[in-house]
Amino acid sequence: MTDLLPPLKPIAMKERVSLVFIERGEIDVLDGAFVVVDQTGVRTHIPVGAIACIMLEPGTRVSHRAAALAARVGTLLVWVGEAGVRLYASGQPGGARSDRLLYQARLALDDDARLKVVRKMYEIRFGEKPPERRSVQQLRGIEGARVRKTYELLARRYGVVWKHRDYDAQEWGSGDVPNRCMSSATACLYGITEAAMLAAGYAPAVGFIHTGKPLSFVYDIADLFKFESVAPIAFQVAARDPAEPEREVRLACRDMFRKTRLLEKIIPLIEDVLSAGGLEPPAPPEDAVGPAIPNPESLGDAGHRG
Repeated sequence: MTDLLPPLKPIAMKERVSLVFIERGEIDVLDGAFVVVDQTGVRTHIPVGAIACIMLEPGTRVSHRAAALAARVGTLLVWVGEAGVRLYASGQPGGARSDRLLYQARLALDDDARLKVVRKMYEIRFGEKPPERRSVQQLRGIEGARVRKTYELLARRYGVVWKHRDYDAQEWGSGDVPNRCMSSATACLYGITEAAMLAAGYAPAVGFIHTGKPLSFVYDIADLFKFESVAPIAFQVAARDPAEPEREVRLACRDMFRKTRLLEKIIPLIEDVLSAGGLEPPAPPEDAVGPAIPNPESLGDAGHRG
């Protein structure tokens, strides 16, 4: 019967549900379905091909077949900490093409082009052109001051006591409620941003403002959405001080992602930001060898593996 089934093909990122969280269950492929099996043996079907990112919390186990199926349909698996406030690792479903990765690297290695990209990020984030004749380091200083002020304004708007952005990476529960809410909200945003980035064929580690981290470019792009999307949600939830603030934030972010169709906006924004660098994508070398087998047509994005 398996020979009669059509081959699996990734669907476009903009058509997907943003993310789901899974905890305390074994993830496997049973009877052809991607399922979570709990301690009592109850199966919960997960439509893996229609999801951009699956966040795996402590207490989950993933089979080889499940990981392979997720990669085949272009769904990012992300291993997160308790309550989803810490990112440990991710399984990459992208990497199907190198032209966009090389274009991104070329921009990052050219000082003038990199500065233009950073200035474009600043303009998108704050709604105005940055001051002229400023280095990347100077722009980062200006950005940091404005970000701190934005946190203060959000805290004042929602009646939240806010000291500063602070958390202990080794002891997440020690942070106050507003910081825990922000950590949970940004983890959600980072997950879908990385999923879209990989689907488009870009490298999460090659950043322009951030550098030296596996998700440097993810931080660059996610920051362009943060204060219009997840940050207000974090402060709204913190103001209510619920019993499970991280869970409330995750559910609210999921609903907001679906309502605003944020996944539709991420890839076009990346293209807009990089085009500000003013460089053309590098052409393949004349002596390069093309694929021996033509790439199959796919409904997915450029970076999804067919």
